[in-house]
Formats: sequence, C-alpha cells, structure tokens
Amino acid sequence: MLDPYLPLVLMFALAGAFALFSVVSAPYIGPRRYNRAKLDAYECGIEPSPQPVVGGGRMPVAYYLTAMLFILFDIEMVFLYPFAVSADMLGLFGLVEIVLFIVTVGFAYVYVWRRGGLDWN
Repeated sequence: MLDPYLPLVLMFALAGAFALFSVVSAPYIGPRRYNRAKLDAYECGIEPSPQPVVGGGRMPVAYYLTAMLFILFDIEMVFLYPFAVSADMLGLFGLVEIVLFIVTVGFAYVYVWRRGGLDWN
C-alpha cells in the first residue's frame, strides 16, 4: 500500500544524508588557510570602519522595516500565481475573491505609504 511513496522517502533520505555528509566533512576537506582578511566582517566590498556614520554602530531601523515590508508584499503577491493557473475553473467566484485580495493588499500598501514606511531618510 505504501509502495508508491518509496521513491519519495528514498529521495528525502538521500537529501538528508548528503546534507549531513556535507556539514560533517567540510572541516576535514576544506582548506585551512586563515588570514586577517578572511576573519574580518565583509561589508559589500568597502573597508569596514570601527564606527559607522549612522547611529554609532547600529543599523537604522528603516532598513529592517523596508526589508520586512518587501518580504510581506512579496509573499502576498505569490498568492496570485495559483489564481492565474486555475482562473478558468474558478469563474466569477475566483474573480471576486482575487479582487478582494488585491483590494486588501492595496489598503495595506496605502496604509504603509501614508505612515511613511516607504520613505528612506
């Protein structure tokens, strides 16, 4: 009865074994040449400075807010793809539901825009 699932279980087992093997064997196989440049923090190709200009060592909160908003709206837009695939089968019901979804996302976008969440100062 469970024979159709055997290839799937074997694929998951193979993926898990490969991941475990990669993590365990990396320290033994990889090169061990350490220098000062490798141990320093990488900051987009710019020489790291001890005190950033903004905030005395802290990242501005607007950076994180913008990143979270991007992820939020990006994930919401992913929900439009299943509608595009099955639009014929859903008919008028699907159209009404997707319009309500887009209106909800639009309200969220306008709210964030009016509150200044998209302003980068």
